[in-house]
Amino acid sequence: MFNFLETDRLVVRAFTQADTGHLHALDNDPEVMRFINGGRPTSREAIETRVLPRLLHDYPCWETRGYWAAQEKTTGTFLGWFEFRPLEEHSPATVELGYRLNQSAWGRGYATEGSRALIHKGFTGLEVERVTANTMTINTRSRRVMEKSGLSFVRNFTGDWPEAIEGSEHGEVEYELTRTNWAQPR
Repeated sequence: MFNFLETDRLVVRAFTQADTGHLHALDNDPEVMRFINGGRPTSREAIETRVLPRLLHDYPCWETRGYWAAQEKTTGTFLGWFEFRPLEEHSPATVELGYRLNQSAWGRGYATEGSRALIHKGFTGLEVERVTANTMTINTRSRRVMEKSGLSFVRNFTGDWPEAIEGSEHGEVEYELTRTNWAQPR
């Protein structure tokens, strides 16, 4: 199994077919999915036919993936996943940062730790120039992770939700971090 990176407490690795059960459990927690689809469950078939193939996709500009399974380094416990994928297939210039972690991992700094490590890897080894992230305006936990990871608020916007979920009426927010801003002394 290919480890993309490691931090003090995390192993961020390539997904495999064996992660189907972990993904199914993650996407069936109503609180985990609250700001994604309103908390509705995801079928195992959807995990196998839509979700996992998206997570296994290789991006030509990196010759590697853009979604990574996260597990606790000492126990090997599956915690969730991180997204760090190019917005354009053939250009690593702008990437989207995202994360989806089990509730048991919330409030323990894993999302920030993994995000910071991915950002560092992107700016030092993957030719990334800009990291962007977005979430619902009311998702204060995710917004805090973005801020603690070094991203700054850019704008509010209204997304095109196929089905409105509670809170979507408040819109979404975008955050970003450029290589130039990341490299400046803090």
